Amino acid sequence: MKPTALPGVTLFSSGPCAKRPGWAPAVLKDAALGRSHRAEPAKSKLAEVISRTSVLLGLPEGWRLGIVPASDTGAFEMAMWSLLGARGVDLLAWESFGKGWVADVVKQLKLSDTRVLEAGYGQLPDLSAADFSRDVVFTWNGTTSGVRVPNGDWIDDDRTGLTLCDATSAVLAQDIPWHKIDVATFSWQKVLGGEAAHGMLVLGPRAVERLESYTPPWPLPKVFRITSGGKLIEGVFRGETLNTPSMLCVEDMLDALRWAESIGGLPAMRARSDGNLAEIARWVETSDWAGFLAEAPATRSNTSICLSIIDPWFAGLEPCEQAAVPKKMAALLEVEAAAFDVNGYRDAPPGLRIWGGATVETTDIEALLPWLDWAYGEIKAGCPPIG
Repeated sequence: MKPTALPGVTLFSSGPCAKRPGWAPAVLKDAALGRSHRAEPAKSKLAEVISRTSVLLGLPEGWRLGIVPASDTGAFEMAMWSLLGARGVDLLAWESFGKGWVADVVKQLKLSDTRVLEAGYGQLPDLSAADFSRDVVFTWNGTTSGVRVPNGDWIDDDRTGLTLCDATSAVLAQDIPWHKIDVATFSWQKVLGGEAAHGMLVLGPRAVERLESYTPPWPLPKVFRITSGGKLIEGVFRGETLNTPSMLCVEDMLDALRWAESIGGLPAMRARSDGNLAEIARWVETSDWAGFLAEAPATRSNTSICLSIIDPWFAGLEPCEQAAVPKKMAALLEVEAAAFDVNGYRDAPPGLRIWGGATVETTDIEALLPWLDWAYGEIKAGCPPIG
């Protein structure tokens, strides 16, 4: 039967993600619009984003946080281009973004001493094989596969290399042991539902030491340069951005941070994401057609929750027909205004992807699930035809 109740908020995109509950454009009324980002009112707001985020994340003493250009992608590229090359690199990849970092290191930076530890969608590579006498590059949470590392136990406390972690869909939702992370990056548009184009760069003391003692042999674009005269540009970590930020986006980020603080901070954010995953897990247990793409329960993401189709009918379809099923499901759900942007990532196995980060209400996840059953039934019955 076609459901009658719609989710209160039908936005389940994995980026940009849903705004915080109760968000309205009026929260932007105090934005420092038309002001230079170097003027005191604007610069103080940038510094406030940094200080509030640092506290919310629970960053240890000595860890720096800065706002940098080009979202998580720009932040992670900045880290790789500025830090890698001093020693060999282990690259861990099990989904699209991790594979992208592998391609950049091997094909663009052209580092010769690299090892690639790779696994397919739904799995993790052998984490115990990582060599922490080398630099180690990895994503904490695979946004396009719904597979995360279960914890940080596999990371060596006595490492001599650096750990570079793309954490964009993990921060504020999963337990990241910061003492094991030398570099982390994320964006505003994921777990906090902020706007795009701004990245966040976390540097631990060992990363700063590398930056101030090592100069890469390749030229660095201006927006990647966070050292001057062999010293870290400390202003970047006080709100003196390398290029012009959007003060409208800054105001939106401040609103999201205040909301996160108001609900109980980091523990509450994690609990909300865990609750969303648990709701989907209960539904999967009784579903005759849906399963998790992540094979091991401990590796299942509580933000980018990726579902596979396990129905034997689906397995009997041609590959092109399989790819059409979730795509048509997503289209049906959009027509009904029941859910938007739930089709899986284009490079992932055919399936669905539902954002379960803290800005999504569990009641909306609960209301979504009968719609998934209905849409799958419609496609299986041939309405509309596959292909």
